[in-house]
Amino acid sequence: MKMKPLALGLPAPMAAPTPHSKSLLQHRRFSPAFCSSVSSETIEIKGSKLEYKTGILDDFFLNSFRNKLVKEVGWDSEKPGYDGLIELAKALMMNSRSNSHTKDAAVRILKSLFPPFLLELYKILIAPIGGGKVAAIMVARVTVFTCQWLMGVCKVNSVDLPDGTSCNSGVFVERCKYLEESKCVGVCINTCKLPTQSFFQDYMGVPLVMEPNFIDYSCQFKFGVSPPLPENDDTLKQPCLDVCPIANKRRDIQKNVDVMKCPKA
Repeated sequence: MKMKPLALGLPAPMAAPTPHSKSLLQHRRFSPAFCSSVSSETIEIKGSKLEYKTGILDDFFLNSFRNKLVKEVGWDSEKPGYDGLIELAKALMMNSRSNSHTKDAAVRILKSLFPPFLLELYKILIAPIGGGKVAAIMVARVTVFTCQWLMGVCKVNSVDLPDGTSCNSGVFVERCKYLEESKCVGVCINTCKLPTQSFFQDYMGVPLVMEPNFIDYSCQFKFGVSPPLPENDDTLKQPCLDVCPIANKRRDIQKNVDVMKCPKA
């Protein structure tokens, strides 16, 4: 990226507004949607697929997250970057005694990425404002700003809330990179969906339901909306993906095993 020279000098006098410009200013409505954390320069199109271009800050987030995974798993992958992170996420799930242990470990990782006082202050001071809507809108925007390196291209969108209203507290992930690269329903559910929902509810005071789509790999975050009970959550009943490496390995070992339901979901 070429740096443009900066011109130093006195600002030019501001021109008086014309009647036409006054009319535009009077009728212009300002909206939070104008405030975008992602410029068009960070997104490129490859074929028909949108792809997020990572930067220095994204590399910092990836390395921080990966280091926390290493501490939980007990070893590091030899694979570089994102590929190594995915291998560690699979190990976190497969080495755990149960799904609940995987979820608890993932929650610990998320907590460790924040200063403890920040989470406590957010839950006490921000979460109650406006019936929780302010906190939900804020975390939606922060998610888009900080997590596209992990999930891929995403955007803030409007979601319906339990009180019958709607607000821009949703995040729509076009095609989740984490799910696409792991190719595993269990990794998605136990290292991402369930622990992330618990983390925001328990430590930030913001209800969240995540609705991954295992057909097109999209995912809808709904901040301000509580998740359904496990027995009513259709996501937890999803079968293994045909491309799941864990399920395919089980097929090779046990020819008669039923892999319709993900072994770790």
